[in-house]
Amino acid sequence: MALLPFKNRQAVPLGNPADRIRQECADLMAAPTRGTLGEKIALLVLAHSPVDIQQMKRNFETKVRDLDPEYRERLTKKIAEHLLGTYQRIRLDNQQGVYKTMVQPVSGMQKTYWTMVAGQCSKGEGGDAPSIRFLKYLLAGYCMIVLDEPGHPVGMPFPGNDTVQIVDGTWYCPVRDKAGDVDAALCPFCPALQTPDIGYLRPPVGGSEHRKQEYIDHMHQHHHFNG
Repeated sequence: MALLPFKNRQAVPLGNPADRIRQECADLMAAPTRGTLGEKIALLVLAHSPVDIQQMKRNFETKVRDLDPEYRERLTKKIAEHLLGTYQRIRLDNQQGVYKTMVQPVSGMQKTYWTMVAGQCSKGEGGDAPSIRFLKYLLAGYCMIVLDEPGHPVGMPFPGNDTVQIVDGTWYCPVRDKAGDVDAALCPFCPALQTPDIGYLRPPVGGSEHRKQEYIDHMHQHHHFNG
């Protein structure tokens, strides 16, 4: 049974998947505004059904099956919520016609995201079908470029108990400047800032107890805090 009612599925062009994705990325790169880009992404995303979102979830579960069970459960739950939630958001935004109001220009740096995506989707790595891999990047691009939100959702857990946070309207990610896996390809395009490390006059955002204690010790030693 489908997770969501689905109508007006768009036809996906036939042909070599890598060639098709390169063509679609070139079209996305040409979008001058966030609204135009949102429309183009929505057309491609809504060519997929929620069944494809479920397949993405299953693929991710396979990739993280060797992680600590408790952490794996938190991680897969958050990723599943994010994937389906972003799909639903695109569907709703498209229905409501919000793209006409999104006139902010897409920067040159943001446009290069689609060059990276075309390259990543042509490698055939990660065990995903090219269309599913492209769908992952479409959802992330929608979040980061169209919505100006992080590629990873708020609450996304990372080892050490750090999470993506939003504080006073600013996004913070603990791996913004440190990630080393394939997802790090998202980092240069993500609006989140690196979660503050020790030495800032504020505790680490969502930091582990160990990092919080380091912050307290640092404050006592270097800032004469006696409160």
